[in-house]
Amino acid sequence: MGTNHHDLTRRRLLASGATVSAATIAGCIGGNGEGNGNGNGNGNGADDGNGGAGDGQATLEFTQELERDEDFDPIHSNDAYSTQVFKLVFDGLYTWDEGLGLEPQLAVDMPDVERDGTRYLYEIHDGVEFHNGEEMTAEDVAHSFMAFQEEESVNEAQYDMIDSAEVVDDYQVQVDLDHPFGPWELQTMAIYVVPASERETEEDREEFNTNPIGSGPFVWSDFAHNEYVTLERNDDYWGEPMPNLEEITFVDNVDPASRISEIRAGDTDAIADVPNDDFDDLEAEDGVDVHISESPSYMHLTFNCRDDAPTGDADVRRGICHAFSMTDFVESRLENVADPLSAPIPPITNEQWEFPLDDWHEEYYPDYDPDQAQELLDGAVDDDWSPRILAPGDHRGDLAERIVTRLHELGYDGAEAVTLEFGPLLDQTVYNEDPSPDDFQAYLLGWTGGPDPDAYLYNLYHESQEGINQAHFYEGSADFHDNIAAARESADFDERYDLYEDVMIEMLEELPSLPAYSFRNTMASRDYVQDMQAHPMTQQNPRIVSGYSNVSIE
Repeated sequence: MGTNHHDLTRRRLLASGATVSAATIAGCIGGNGEGNGNGNGNGNGADDGNGGAGDGQATLEFTQELERDEDFDPIHSNDAYSTQVFKLVFDGLYTWDEGLGLEPQLAVDMPDVERDGTRYLYEIHDGVEFHNGEEMTAEDVAHSFMAFQEEESVNEAQYDMIDSAEVVDDYQVQVDLDHPFGPWELQTMAIYVVPASERETEEDREEFNTNPIGSGPFVWSDFAHNEYVTLERNDDYWGEPMPNLEEITFVDNVDPASRISEIRAGDTDAIADVPNDDFDDLEAEDGVDVHISESPSYMHLTFNCRDDAPTGDADVRRGICHAFSMTDFVESRLENVADPLSAPIPPITNEQWEFPLDDWHEEYYPDYDPDQAQELLDGAVDDDWSPRILAPGDHRGDLAERIVTRLHELGYDGAEAVTLEFGPLLDQTVYNEDPSPDDFQAYLLGWTGGPDPDAYLYNLYHESQEGINQAHFYEGSADFHDNIAAARESADFDERYDLYEDVMIEMLEELPSLPAYSFRNTMASRDYVQDMQAHPMTQQNPRIVSGYSNVSIE
């Protein structure tokens, strides 16, 4: 669930995340559940007079892999799939480059930093207009920073270090933090800027959530709840480049086989999430292009660590983890679309940190050892032990079935894999503040973070996030939660590195959560769709227009 993620959806709300803050920082990642979306929507598909039919109109239909939560206000949304839509309506103070680096968008440059890393001064471009014709000023930027706290957003924890955001003049903002915050310049300051005048009352904000007004390259055009969203090009856009596309419609289709059939038949222009089993065939398909990128996604098997749950015993958790092979599952089931993990951060995040993940995998990561699993579980659980492992109905549901099959082989016939739609799954796990062992003993979810470990370790494992982004109830060592908090309140890289190293090694030893795999971002498009590229951040796909790409219809 930033997005948690983790794309977290905003049913209680994260997610995750990211997941996510709505600023595409973190969020809970949902799965391909049993939703009712059929991917048809009301947009212009390739057979409806799109560029694929040869009439030259620059319109595109994009089929998402999960139903949106239909939350389009960046302050409150924590759903990656709603973010994929509204990121085109809003501009960010900063935006992502081709990878996980930030570059100025509404900001003129990187900020001036004062007061030992607790004061940031931002200058924004003048002459930027919102879609309602009002000029964007520093007041809107200050409002966008403070609204997370003032409106008690589900994303508040990602911004609660902000003490104040003050207007210096029409185009300068001063942001003061309560303490240094390590992830600030890496990702937190990449907020979407919303117009303060459109969000003054709760009634205004309710209207804004499904009729958003930004300053971005596309304008909200048409919307049918749980069916489609259509955006039109903002021909008065202040920035560069101007989008090539005149219109884009987002629909969804949660059935992977149906999505693949649609893109093959030309019934949609582009789809998200190419299943592993279809990847090679679709790559070889005439008329179809496949796009893939590494991502900061983090799939995890997380345990109910409460004292009244059998999985509150670390040996039971270890026994489950030794009962199956995560490596074999990833290599046999997800070889084209995922990378196995060794720690609770994905490899792309570790590029800037260089933790010794390979060494940790060899020393700490539980390998497949059914004899050791049996030894650990014997006496620790009853013979009629019946653990429930909850998961979305996608690859994580397949993994839950794999784990349960291995537990059956050890004689625990009551073990059960339960797949649920994303909302009910979050209600029974992440938002369940007092779960019983019968509710679940483990769950499988995902989170999209970014370039800083804080996005994962704080949101998913700090005690303050119980009932918000996680439900493992892991007490940990005396320093576990303090170290997570201390690392986010420091701007010293070496100090943060040491704190995170202790936290992650403890997690691998005690296993409140088993890192599973990092899911790559995949898309497919008809070959008349030009310059479509997969971005590492799930929430940024499809990257319709940016400094390095500009999608068009041939």
